Amino acid sequence: MKIANLHDSASGEFAVGHIKAVWRDLGREAGTRSVGLRRIEISEDHFSTPAHEHGGDEEEGLLWQDGKTYAVHAQDCIVHRPKRGAHTLRGGAGGLDVVVFAQRLDPSLTALPRAGIAWSFPRWVELGEGDWPFAREAAAGPPECPPPEAERPRNVVALSEVTPILDGRARRLGMAAGAVATGLNYVVLPAGTEGAPAHCHSLEEEIFLVLDGDGVLELWGPGERAPDEHPLRAGDAISRPPGTGVAHALRPGAHGLTYLAYGTREPGDMCFYPQQGRVSLRGLGIALRSPEIDYLPRL
Repeated sequence: MKIANLHDSASGEFAVGHIKAVWRDLGREAGTRSVGLRRIEISEDHFSTPAHEHGGDEEEGLLWQDGKTYAVHAQDCIVHRPKRGAHTLRGGAGGLDVVVFAQRLDPSLTALPRAGIAWSFPRWVELGEGDWPFAREAAAGPPECPPPEAERPRNVVALSEVTPILDGRARRLGMAAGAVATGLNYVVLPAGTEGAPAHCHSLEEEIFLVLDGDGVLELWGPGERAPDEHPLRAGDAISRPPGTGVAHALRPGAHGLTYLAYGTREPGDMCFYPQQGRVSLRGLGIALRSPEIDYLPRL
């Protein structure tokens, strides 16, 4: 298992016309499978990407959205659901530093080699012709940015606007901004407290990003009586893929632990809590308990 870090991970700059930003692919470095995490440092008065719209992915991270602009600030959460309009980000004075969580889904493009197109109904594109997308966007010029709207859309929320739960230790940011297929939670664990019990998922993949403090990642292998421990520091990104049978838990250190938890929402997921002998079935809204659980041999 590898732990990536916001500050230490390899970076690369995209600079084409009005698009200029430094990117870090933390998700792939940490070993994610079906979800992604990137840090994007957007230069002042430049854009992060071409204005784009997703067909199936759900994203969270001056916002330009469908020709309108909205002011965004530190600790804002933005959710872009699929097929809800084009969007991009523009750096203000001093630039804009964001982290972007997203699903990594198969785009379902069908190649028609004789016709020379790739088809994803109801749209299609030419295969392998002309400049790459960022260069084409640069040639089109920067999007017009009218003055920011006075009222922000419902897919943009500030951390302070989200109602805390679990004795004030968590806030459901993604849900508050309209996320459906994924979840993003802001979690604060003071020193000496505990978060979610050690657990593992059958279908759901999770990413954790440490924002502040220190702590330990515990990994409990099947049937093990003691965990492997991995120290955590600010900026660390941890991937917990589904179907491993290895339970995980984050424990705060002497300075407490603040982190973001992002994951998919799969109705057929089963979540196992080995220390409690409990299996949660999300799609059915029930949990099963047993004092004795046998582990199957690894094939």
